[in-house]
Amino acid sequence: MRTLAQFLGDYGDSHQNNFNQWVHIVCVPAIVFSTLGLLWLIPVGSWLGLTGTAGEWVNGATLLAAISGLVYLRLSVGVFVLMAGWFAVSALIIQGVLAAGWSLFWTSLVVWIAAWALQVYGHKIEGKKPSFVEDLVFLLIGPIFVSIEFASKLGLPVPYAQRSHGKDHTEGQIQGH
Repeated sequence: MRTLAQFLGDYGDSHQNNFNQWVHIVCVPAIVFSTLGLLWLIPVGSWLGLTGTAGEWVNGATLLAAISGLVYLRLSVGVFVLMAGWFAVSALIIQGVLAAGWSLFWTSLVVWIAAWALQVYGHKIEGKKPSFVEDLVFLLIGPIFVSIEFASKLGLPVPYAQRSHGKDHTEGQIQGH
């Protein structure tokens, strides 16, 4: 398996345009939440005979998170912790949608379609295909990339950022230092 630096470098190749980066910074979290929201509706726990809280929390979303967690842990403990945070925030939003009495299916579906449509538009502006067209693993890399790029745009010194204060980064280190 490629290293985190290799994945981020390859992903970054089709995300150079500033507009497309901002589209991803907004839409990738929406896609993560809405995908997990749709998968939350797959009642794996009840299929296994679980009841109560266990039955509710063992679902398609939590199973995907567990499997994805293995990939993230392989990349680094920091990435695993970052993505556990993404899952926790998504789970809170999902619980909020449910508590508000809204349809998790329709809310997630509308957000999912709108976010993907904007991402397609962002790649049209970029002039490059999305990375996941070549390798589906890039669907798991997108949230890591946008976390790093957003932090970099805020001026935080983060490893693996494409550009931080005008300096290129390679393997997490500033070139020439």
